[in-house]
Amino acid sequence: MPSPSSLPPAFSRGHVAVVTGAASGIGLAACRRFAGFGMNVVLADLEGPALERAAVEVAALAVGSQSTFALPTDVRRAADLVRLREATFERFGSTSVLMNNAGVGNNPGLPWENGASWKALFDVNLWGVVHGIEAFVPSMLGAGKPAAIINTGSKQGITSPPGNAAYNMSKAALRNYTESLSYALRAASQSRVTAHLLVPGFTYTGMTGAEEKPPAAWSPEQVVDFMLQSLNRGDFYILCPDNAVDRVTDELRMQWSIDDIIKNRPALSRWHPDFEAAFEAYMASGKQCPR
Repeated sequence: MPSPSSLPPAFSRGHVAVVTGAASGIGLAACRRFAGFGMNVVLADLEGPALERAAVEVAALAVGSQSTFALPTDVRRAADLVRLREATFERFGSTSVLMNNAGVGNNPGLPWENGASWKALFDVNLWGVVHGIEAFVPSMLGAGKPAAIINTGSKQGITSPPGNAAYNMSKAALRNYTESLSYALRAASQSRVTAHLLVPGFTYTGMTGAEEKPPAAWSPEQVVDFMLQSLNRGDFYILCPDNAVDRVTDELRMQWSIDDIIKNRPALSRWHPDFEAAFEAYMASGKQCPR
């Protein structure tokens, strides 16, 4: 894990980090790391025992007894994010790190089913992030200080594997939105405020649905440490491996997906029976090539 001194200035001691989805998983792991850096940390999540426990845990790691606080927040409501920004400013001043991490993984079903459930998923995975950006970015730009925004995406938003079309779509939209955000911030802040897309691999969180960490999964702490290493390099795409899938495999899968368009193959040809042998041969050949 990089030392705080090697990270971008936004992560300096005494600066302010706001994390949504902070009660568990990657969000909680990030809060722990930020508190360990000596940052002031604001934990935002739905009201309940999980957020209360997380607040106590992070406070125990913080430099001072008054350097963390938790605020129940429903990212589906824009007003909650405005309230979060105002409470953060009143307590600590301007925000240096905003991590829009809150997300849900429920499966509403097929594209022609359960439209209201699709919308409910989007209200968290996409609009929850948009609400955070709308609430915080103007003041982050106005503060005139280095700042970083991290949006938690998914590999499923890039390769769209069958199984949960709504989740894939929400994360694909989030990727596109974060790319546009990064471009706009370069001009608006002369790269002083940066945006980054965290793309975890298989990670053991509450969304995994397992009582114990599967051998193939990374822990949330591993994801956050990799994220910090990537931020140290200035990466926009923070593409995480896991214990089963390495970077080369991810790159080959993503290249095949974009080649569906270029080569005019059927949609999601990786899972099309007519292309099964070709995909397997492509993966085997790609892994043999020096990179």
